[in-house]
Amino acid sequence: MFDDILLPTDGSECAQAAVGYAADLATRYDARVHALCVADSRTLENAPHHDQIREERAEVAERTCNDVSVSGVPVEHAVRTDVPHRAILDYATEQDVDLVVMGTHGRTGVERYLLGSVTEKVVRLSEVPVLTVKAAEDGAVTYPYTDVLVPTDGSEGAETAIGPAVDVANTYDARLHALSVVDTMAIGVDVRSGAMLDALEDSAQSAVESVEERATEASVSAVETAIEHGSPYRGIRSYVEERDIDLVVMGTHGRSGIERYLLGSVTEKTVRTSPAPVMTVRQPE
Repeated sequence: MFDDILLPTDGSECAQAAVGYAADLATRYDARVHALCVADSRTLENAPHHDQIREERAEVAERTCNDVSVSGVPVEHAVRTDVPHRAILDYATEQDVDLVVMGTHGRTGVERYLLGSVTEKVVRLSEVPVLTVKAAEDGAVTYPYTDVLVPTDGSEGAETAIGPAVDVANTYDARLHALSVVDTMAIGVDVRSGAMLDALEDSAQSAVESVEERATEASVSAVETAIEHGSPYRGIRSYVEERDIDLVVMGTHGRSGIERYLLGSVTEKTVRTSPAPVMTVRQPE
């Protein structure tokens, strides 16, 4: 499924956190890694030492390339001059990349680092899946994956993530968790005994059963389903923490980032706050 993996880097600690994840996936999928460093054209044009900046970018890319090569996977590096998120997306298209693996500062979403706000733009606009990784304070990693979560609301956007989630679970021989959070917060009234709640729960049950069916057909070794109530992104985060989830795979509607669907703005909140890496898969147009 993943033959070419793009690893954007700016040499920061958060970018470095993504290196191991990219290398591990490349090892499992027999894939090639592309280490890309971008010189921001918006600041480079008037910079007094633009040649030096380009050289530094090249050194960062080469250093990342060396870090990946230790794992024994094929890797190449490149430097581009452009607006960072555009360079990443263009490179992914030019090189037929199947997956982007990026670091993210998470939390507020207002950081202006290459791998802060730019990661969110790539998540919204990338045609291929994007795996976002935050640097753990203790340096701990969550691969190799043993528990993979796919949140779902039964929508087309959610369905898009099932295939990659099932494939990763199979590749790592991991347990696949299907979770649907009934968004009682959005209704604004207590409907715990009403017909509306029954309909929402039926829809949630159908959604997780769809994931379970796909996983069973693909011979995933273990599958668990769950239905929770409350705020969707908080429910996802709690499930990740309580079940020691190693990877979240979820769909996103992308584009504007202002959608209020389970898998629109909630995906962005999950990317920022999840203690586990999140692989986002955008719904095709």
